[in-house]
Amino acid sequence: MKSVTLVILAGGRGSRIKNFTNLLPKPLIKFSKISLLRYIINNFSKYSIDKIYILCGYKGKLIHREFHKKIINLVEINCIIEKRPMGTGGSLYSLKKIIKNDFILINGDTVFDIDFNKFIKSKNKKSIGSIALIKNKNYKSNKKLVGIGLNKKKDIIFKNNSKLMNGGIYYLNKRIFKYIKNINSSLENDIIPNLINKSQFNGMVFDNFFLDIGTPKNLKSANFLIPNYFKKPAVFLDRDGVINYDKGYTYKIKDFKFRPGVVKAIRYLNLKNYYVFIVTNQAGIAKGFYTINDFFKLQKYIKNFLIKKNIFINDIKFSPYHPKGKIKKYSIKSNFRKPGNLMIESLFTQWNLDRKKSLMIGDKITDMKAAKKSNIKFFYVEKNLLKQVKKI
Repeated sequence: MKSVTLVILAGGRGSRIKNFTNLLPKPLIKFSKISLLRYIINNFSKYSIDKIYILCGYKGKLIHREFHKKIINLVEINCIIEKRPMGTGGSLYSLKKIIKNDFILINGDTVFDIDFNKFIKSKNKKSIGSIALIKNKNYKSNKKLVGIGLNKKKDIIFKNNSKLMNGGIYYLNKRIFKYIKNINSSLENDIIPNLINKSQFNGMVFDNFFLDIGTPKNLKSANFLIPNYFKKPAVFLDRDGVINYDKGYTYKIKDFKFRPGVVKAIRYLNLKNYYVFIVTNQAGIAKGFYTINDFFKLQKYIKNFLIKKNIFINDIKFSPYHPKGKIKKYSIKSNFRKPGNLMIESLFTQWNLDRKKSLMIGDKITDMKAAKKSNIKFFYVEKNLLKQVKKI
């Protein structure tokens, strides 16, 4: 599957929930100490995304401060702050000269947990875009979301009595920028309707978790629905010696080889609703044997190899530090390096994890000590990882 750019609209003021957005923009409202925007990025960064752009409006500096130039699951994030309110349509103008290929666009105040792989395949090559649709269960008055359906060709049509609505996720061809002007405009009201009338949008229906926090009622529900939905146990995997054969400072694709049962084991954990994280010491960076870019290149290869099989790593943490390194900025003692547990604890901070049911699999005593410090179960890796995880 080819990599795509993800664009997140995070510019709205949230007028219907203004009592909750005096200090924070909607996407930064927290649920169990994690912002909605972090939930969204966590959820979708597992796919083959090359870059994320967050288009920030109201109190955009707060979003910029938290996410700009951050890397989550190997995906770099860039935040662009509007100089003036531009709406969901006009805000895209800032990307007109940046985005060169098809891209996915989502709303930063909505959780819609769809399968990006399936959605991308649904787009008609001749159309400008595809819309992820959901059955309209409780949105009766929002004109931006209702009144659309599908014909036999899966083209979007206007249909007043339709039980479907726009889920706020779009897969767009770069030709959409022909219709984007440097003015305040609404994508849903001013741009897409005209293109629907020209049969330029098709759609795909998903019956997945959906919640727009834009109303007081939905925001109240989100306080328990979102944490409950995303809270899962995690399996923390060391890399070298657990995922792949450890030949000593593995950083070249040609030297990487999965250990027995690993690919099927990760698929099994995905199906059993575990988050899968990699936490790996990479002292070779500090010692000058290879660079962070070398590490990223191999890790992206691993990630994309698995994605093609519909298998996902949810996030990765690595420690480039070693007190006896040659590269000055990495030649320090750090608790990110196992047996320290800051890689593990940073994931507990950034994800909604069930600590009691989480565990780690490693091949060294330093892995065991890190797991023990984080109060999670630890298992030494066995010959076949699939057989091992099925016993857990």
